[in-house]
Amino acid sequence: MELRDFWGKSSKSWLFLILLFVASFGFYSNVFNWIPRWRQREVSQSCEAHHLQGQRESPPLSEGDCCPDTCRVPRVPRMLYPKAHVLQPTRVDVLLMTPWFAPIIWDGTYDSAILNAQFKNTTIGVVVFAIKKYVVFLKLFLETAEKYFMVGHRVIYYILTDRPADVPQIPLQEGRRVVILQVRNYTRWQDVVLHRMEMISNFSQQRFLHEVDYLVSADIDMKFSDHVGVEILSSLFGTLHPGFYASDRRRFTYERRPLSQAYIPEDEGDFYYAAALYGGSVAEVYRLATACHQATLIDKANGIEAVWHEESHLNKYLLYHKPTKVLSPEYVWDERMLRKPPYLRRLRYVAVPKNHAQIRSR
Repeated sequence: MELRDFWGKSSKSWLFLILLFVASFGFYSNVFNWIPRWRQREVSQSCEAHHLQGQRESPPLSEGDCCPDTCRVPRVPRMLYPKAHVLQPTRVDVLLMTPWFAPIIWDGTYDSAILNAQFKNTTIGVVVFAIKKYVVFLKLFLETAEKYFMVGHRVIYYILTDRPADVPQIPLQEGRRVVILQVRNYTRWQDVVLHRMEMISNFSQQRFLHEVDYLVSADIDMKFSDHVGVEILSSLFGTLHPGFYASDRRRFTYERRPLSQAYIPEDEGDFYYAAALYGGSVAEVYRLATACHQATLIDKANGIEAVWHEESHLNKYLLYHKPTKVLSPEYVWDERMLRKPPYLRRLRYVAVPKNHAQIRSR
């Protein structure tokens, strides 16, 4: 067969293959170009719907998928305040920054006036568990919170309790309210503690994501004794445990048994965080609570319970999901067990004296 005959007979086949390749290439190029636009439109629609619900901005899901309005740096009004000096640090006696560039919050390291202007239109949710006899701590908690916690900002106190009739009526500042969420109790106090993450996860989906911008989980058997404001707010924050902030990582009471999902080896660990106070954006707290709850379910299936329950799982999570802000021991302290060091200028959130055995009984 001559070459001319070969090309003549097969030219139609070659042309068909070429056209098919071009069409396929164009189709997939359009698909891949369309995916980011679809994702952007999906987030935009989600943000718009959430904004319309209650006419408030939705909390950011993460740096990559937050809504434009919540990602935007807020404008502050004209203000007069002392100038910061680069060569004159406000504190030289304590660590002010983690190795991953998260600030550690101590007295004297921030300006409340600037922060209050930045967080002017923010709503903060506070989750407390007043289950069984722990309901007796509610009155003091709410009274001191109204005096010191997020003063001048919108706050919703979410009271998770099995005794809604025992929740006290406390006068609240304008823009602040109490929401009672009835939950079940458990025979063992350990089970109450372990189910906290599950309840935070569930109510985040049901309510918190639609009602507040930031969520703070706080122990109920404590009281506010000094200012606790928007300086604590960040995408994800943890608080240095007052008993271990100066300790070597080998002394941390992490879960050391490899069978547990909370296990942390002795050569790992940044800080030991207290479960008494942590939080962040609702989306980040939801992720944290969901992951910790799932870890407890796996532990339960394997017949093991983390040594310090949800605090052990919290520390495991924060080891591999570094908090964007860390609170100093000023924000969680026990005056009965610990002597106040000179570099601790303020005690902001302190433990209330109690008989653990009596309060944990039915």
